[in-house]
Amino acid sequence: MGNSQFGLPRPKRAAPGKKAPHPMEKVMKIVIAEKLSRRGIDLLKAERKWKVVELDSAREKLPRELRDANALIIRSGVQVNRQLLDRAPKLQVIGRAGIGVDNVDIEAATRKGVMVMNTPGGNAVSVAEHTLAMMLAMARSIPRANESMHAGRWEKKLFEGRELRGKVLGILGLGRIGVEIVKRARAFEVEILAYDPYVPSLVARDLNIPLVPFNELLGRSDYLTLHVPLTAETENILGREALRHVKRGVRILNCARGELVDEGALAEAIRSGHVAGAALDVYRQEPPRDSPLLALPQVVLTPHIAGSTAEAQEIVGCRIAEQVRDYLKHSIIQNAVNVPSVSVEEYRHLQPYLELAERLGLFLAQIATGSTASVLIHYSGKLAEMNTNMVRNAVLKGLLNRVLDEKANIVNSVAIAEGRGIHITETRSQRTQFMDSIRVTVKTNGHESKQNESSERESMVEGTVVHGTRPRVLVLDHINVECPLEGNLVVLKNRDVPGVVGNIGRILGRRKINIANFSLGRRYPGGAKRAKASRRPAEALAVVHVDQKVPQAVLKELGRIPAMTFVRAVEFDAPSGG
Repeated sequence: MGNSQFGLPRPKRAAPGKKAPHPMEKVMKIVIAEKLSRRGIDLLKAERKWKVVELDSAREKLPRELRDANALIIRSGVQVNRQLLDRAPKLQVIGRAGIGVDNVDIEAATRKGVMVMNTPGGNAVSVAEHTLAMMLAMARSIPRANESMHAGRWEKKLFEGRELRGKVLGILGLGRIGVEIVKRARAFEVEILAYDPYVPSLVARDLNIPLVPFNELLGRSDYLTLHVPLTAETENILGREALRHVKRGVRILNCARGELVDEGALAEAIRSGHVAGAALDVYRQEPPRDSPLLALPQVVLTPHIAGSTAEAQEIVGCRIAEQVRDYLKHSIIQNAVNVPSVSVEEYRHLQPYLELAERLGLFLAQIATGSTASVLIHYSGKLAEMNTNMVRNAVLKGLLNRVLDEKANIVNSVAIAEGRGIHITETRSQRTQFMDSIRVTVKTNGHESKQNESSERESMVEGTVVHGTRPRVLVLDHINVECPLEGNLVVLKNRDVPGVVGNIGRILGRRKINIANFSLGRRYPGGAKRAKASRRPAEALAVVHVDQKVPQAVLKELGRIPAMTFVRAVEFDAPSGG
């Protein structure tokens, strides 16, 4: 595993006379399947040895190009389903230039270990401006007046409008777009209300707008605009029941997700006169060929263009290119939808512990006996105050990759573990000692006992990072012992009697295996006083750091030492993959 992040291989030494590659320089292939900002494309092409493939007008080549691709960048047109993911065995990340990821099978991507990122907020201003444009279009009948004029008619009296001033604007969802609407709508002197059960009241207080219950928002709004994500709770949030509670004469806007609105129920409410009109940019089915709203003159329709401005496309194109680049080069996760994101500053603090966590998991995978039933991860010190989701995922990655054909990484390790019935628990404590640490306890289902009942076994290792980068063991199976988490180790347990250490040295010496470090520890069953009274020998533990792999024949010979009870080899040299 070397000094790399997340199990990436350590850089090879350059041949004599040749310049060594930069340790973070990796050959990558990025496929851009849809139109993207030129600046974003150039940002990716600026990376040495990266191959950037632009498909926009040749999308039929996508399955072929994905065979060896590390990253895929899309917009809303490409459907990334399970079948397409099966054609991309090397894919690490999917970047969506925009916020919606409805066209990506998130569950399938997660199972494959593929990170999915989007760019929330990149088009917030564009969507907010389009929403206000739709409000004005409804208030002043602009689309119908324009159509009348183009037809050669002068129907001035037919299109008498309404001012926005003094009306109540209800905002359902006070996220980035909702906030941008608040800023702009104030210029029209409207009264603004909002409903969002997930936004802190402090946000609304800073904007100087009241948060009200859902039914109050429906009952008081002259204009009701939707800006919530599509979830199981929000699908059809404006359905038949909700439409019964809206204020008579309300005008409804949806520039968020088509599935938020029951189009049939909305059409009925408009025909009855209870709802005065609607303005939609998104639809349950796109294009909306069979929607009953298409035939209603009171409805203003645009073809999902709220976020489609030159400025927004530039922003999201550059942003997704930066995010994909930072993930491929530095493993920094930003705006991911299937794994916790961290800021650059958070990642800087977490990075040494991510490597420590993976190595602790890999260590336990090689010394534990039986199939893993549960994993307990305990964080101590300042680390306990941080977002440790990625640390947890790194532990599981190291633990699983040693025993599974299915490759685990920081994206899919939790899903794989849970899919195998492994129970995961995390605990924390504010330790007063000077160093932070991670303790991992694995309980396994061992061999059946004499009573034919499954016996549970426990293995525990605690480690820390020294000198900022070097992972080390502090405690193994409740015995204090310090050793490096690198290279080749031999873990031995024995009854604490004379002659064992000498035998270990002689066996390794005869086989020309050099010892780099020899760490010892011991514990007394029931405590030192009780053990002394019963004359029972203590349990001794040795972790021997050697300069080469130890053959099975040598391990067997070590196991034949009198008083020896446990022998395992632990190897860290082989990379576990990203």
